Amino acid sequence: MSDTSRIQCPALRQRVMSAEDAAALIPNGATVGMSGFTGAGYPKAIPQALARRIEGINQNGGRFRINVWTGASTAPELDGALAEVDGIEMRLPFQTDPICRNRINNGEMDYVDYHLSEVSQYAWSGFLGKMDLAIIEVAGIREDGSLIPSSSIGNNKTWIEQADKVILEVNSQQNIKLEGMHDIYYGTALPPNRKPIQLTQPADRIGDQYLRCPIEKVIAVVETNAADRNTPFKEPDDVSRRIAQHILDFFDREIAAGRLPKDLLPIQSGVGNIPNAVLEGLDSGPYKNLTAFTEVIQDGMLKMLRSDTLAVASSTAFSLSPAGIKEFDDNIDIYRDKIILRQQDISNHPELIRRLGIIAMNGLIEADIYGNVNSTHIMGTRMMNGIGGSGDFARNAYLSIFVTPSVAKDGAISSIVPMVSHVDHTEHDVKIIVTEQGLADLRGLSPRKRAHAIINNCAHPDYRAELTSYFERACASGRGMHTPHLLGEALSWHQKYEETGSMKA
Repeated sequence: MSDTSRIQCPALRQRVMSAEDAAALIPNGATVGMSGFTGAGYPKAIPQALARRIEGINQNGGRFRINVWTGASTAPELDGALAEVDGIEMRLPFQTDPICRNRINNGEMDYVDYHLSEVSQYAWSGFLGKMDLAIIEVAGIREDGSLIPSSSIGNNKTWIEQADKVILEVNSQQNIKLEGMHDIYYGTALPPNRKPIQLTQPADRIGDQYLRCPIEKVIAVVETNAADRNTPFKEPDDVSRRIAQHILDFFDREIAAGRLPKDLLPIQSGVGNIPNAVLEGLDSGPYKNLTAFTEVIQDGMLKMLRSDTLAVASSTAFSLSPAGIKEFDDNIDIYRDKIILRQQDISNHPELIRRLGIIAMNGLIEADIYGNVNSTHIMGTRMMNGIGGSGDFARNAYLSIFVTPSVAKDGAISSIVPMVSHVDHTEHDVKIIVTEQGLADLRGLSPRKRAHAIINNCAHPDYRAELTSYFERACASGRGMHTPHLLGEALSWHQKYEETGSMKA
């Protein structure tokens, strides 16, 4: 072992082995907690070694599967590799891998979609059953055995606590200067022993810089040197810019009306090209000294931190493009005092979101004319990714904003429909809907007035007349004027698309 090794604990140096040897320690049927959140900080070598082992077993007539729990999505080296060899029995709580998605939608893999803030509580309470093993990526191991977290925390604290045994991947590709950026809170408890969390602003530090893991739990240590796998963000297109401008104009109006301070309130942004365009718009605006209390730091937030538009960002993970990772590594000394990474049961904590007054911005698949939002299912039955943290933030935010282009599939699908085919966020949790067509402020509006606002401001012109016709005929049906619907037609747009490939009449 070299003097520059990131494994400074003598006892754990004795447990270094290959990824293949570590994968051999995972039994068939095990429940395994994996680190990782939005393609950051996930184990990379052991899942691939395990996938090769599973493939050999299956080719010889055997069957080997495990249950996989993570913080959120991972990457092809984990979800993709294990799904490819049909090695996952059950997956939770969020995924974005196309192979996983296909297996879930084909009924070949069980999938449990949870609010991200609740997963740790389910694990602590025993609701999810026993965790056999945790595989956690870290940036280093200190002499006393404490762990330097890598580019995400997610559920790592909980997995280490709950698992019978722990395997560590020590990734030297992760910048060692991540040390000190983390804030891991060890004060959580189940009812009736809960106490208030003493966090009053996003910049507060209330925990430890390191993960605690009993040395006797660690059965293997694997050294790796592999980058996080994230895809580049697209340059903002005209649709994204128009959505962003509608939101910026809305903020200006709210400030003028005295409903928002000039430096806004802490912001949360989901992952994707449109949220990233909104962040770029904020960075080019008049705002300074903003704060973020979010679950993911993406490229747009790095730019805001560099320009001092954003004073501090609290998160549980990075989700950076390759260019963003290079920017972060090259200028980590600038970011060290501006970024705090927490475990996800704190970054997504409903009480903190409500108390801090978060402005939450998330994407959707479809919204209906009354403001119900579907963010998980295609045509009502096929899982896309999962609810992620959007529910944690939407239900509790001061402003819950949902954004989407008004159409998809080159105009064949309208993002505004008579009735959503699956409900993730009810009309009670959705305050603002924005498309490139405009913004609908739903606060204080009855259902019928919400329908007018959404149809006239957010729907694409190709679908606006048909939505208006549906709404007017529903009102005239006499079936109930509070939330008028034609039950025989409410999902006919989805049926039409399934049959013809287009929602258009």
